[in-house]
Amino acid sequence: MWLVELLVVLLFIWLGARLGSIGIGFAGGFGVLVLAFVFGIKPGSIPVDVILIIMSVIAAIAAMQVAGGLDFMVQLAEKVLRSNPKYITFMAPVVTYTMTMFAGTGLTAFSTLPVIAEVAKETGVRPSRPLAIATVASQIAITASPISAAVIFFASELEKVGVSYVQLLLISIPSTFQAVMMAAVVTNFLGKELKDDPVYQDRLARGLVSTSSDSRQGEMKPGARMSVLIFLMGLIAVVSYATAISGNVGLIKDPVLPRDHAIMTIMLTVASFIALVCRINTSDVLNAATFKSGMSACVCVLGVAWLGTTFVSAHIEEINVFAGSLLEAKPWLLAVVLFFAAMLLYSQAATTRALMPAALALGISPVAAIASFGAVGSLFVLPTYPTLLAAVEFDDTGSTRIGRYVFDHPFLIPGVTAIALSVVIGFMIAPIIL
Repeated sequence: MWLVELLVVLLFIWLGARLGSIGIGFAGGFGVLVLAFVFGIKPGSIPVDVILIIMSVIAAIAAMQVAGGLDFMVQLAEKVLRSNPKYITFMAPVVTYTMTMFAGTGLTAFSTLPVIAEVAKETGVRPSRPLAIATVASQIAITASPISAAVIFFASELEKVGVSYVQLLLISIPSTFQAVMMAAVVTNFLGKELKDDPVYQDRLARGLVSTSSDSRQGEMKPGARMSVLIFLMGLIAVVSYATAISGNVGLIKDPVLPRDHAIMTIMLTVASFIALVCRINTSDVLNAATFKSGMSACVCVLGVAWLGTTFVSAHIEEINVFAGSLLEAKPWLLAVVLFFAAMLLYSQAATTRALMPAALALGISPVAAIASFGAVGSLFVLPTYPTLLAAVEFDDTGSTRIGRYVFDHPFLIPGVTAIALSVVIGFMIAPIIL
């Protein structure tokens, strides 16, 4: 019967993918209802902690956006990209990786994709190369962000087996960043040169390719720089506090605020300071693009992660029998499981929430779990994720295009390469740190 129930889970994930955007959260909740009433399965735990962290972080990011902070970050990114246009394929992922790690959400890549496409086109570089690896970098960097919901939840699970939050970051940051940069080398050789691409030549002849090279820098809001500074101070406070209360450091004994509560309160405090110091209209935060996308992510995590935990908790014994010995003999297979799960769940946090506790319960070592963590960044496989679609839309040369067979798109090879390398490097670094 569990196979039938698994097919039901996959059916609702597929339905959510068809609905798109927040629809995957809708379908996840629908799936929980069917499992409960049709199959008599008790609903699993609701990922409240993950949802609350996303909400608090997004509140701070949206406040920073209203204050002009994201525009300021994009201006800095544009200066970096235009300073070395010939190396756009290598600079672009550095920019998107850094912004995602800083903000805890890959949505920041939206603002930089038009700049990346424009600089590549001006330099004669095939835009699909920097756009593809930059998009992939923004997804994988979630596993290296100190304030991302995926990292925070995974850290709380690892603490139960004696691994600290700081140790997780010391492994995930270098392994994912090195993997992304090595994947950029591979990406730099993919596809024809722009001048030799017949699709580009056809679009150029028909006047469909813009030739504007105007800078996107405009007038900056008065509080833009200050909002970024406040957010950065909040990020430093989060990492410092989490380090101080960790068992390995132990500077603060019996902390009044647990780490998750501290992150939420610090991020809401950051939002308060931005609102007060930068004098923003807080009602504008509700209309900010990052706020809307973040709240959509909360619903997605609620539905999909709840669906996953409902199925896993009901069949943990069967899963132990089926997967326990296999994963014990070949722990790297956890990365494969996470890769395909994230591809369907469309959320690093939801995938981590649904599978990592079960993996650790099966006896997977912390080394293998952390090394495999980067695989939850496989949201690029199906070319329907918002940042992928945006990259296609911003490239008017036609080099970043989705083929007729769904999977034949320019994001697949860079993404698979980056994740595979992050897992390999993770297995090399983790034993040294732990």
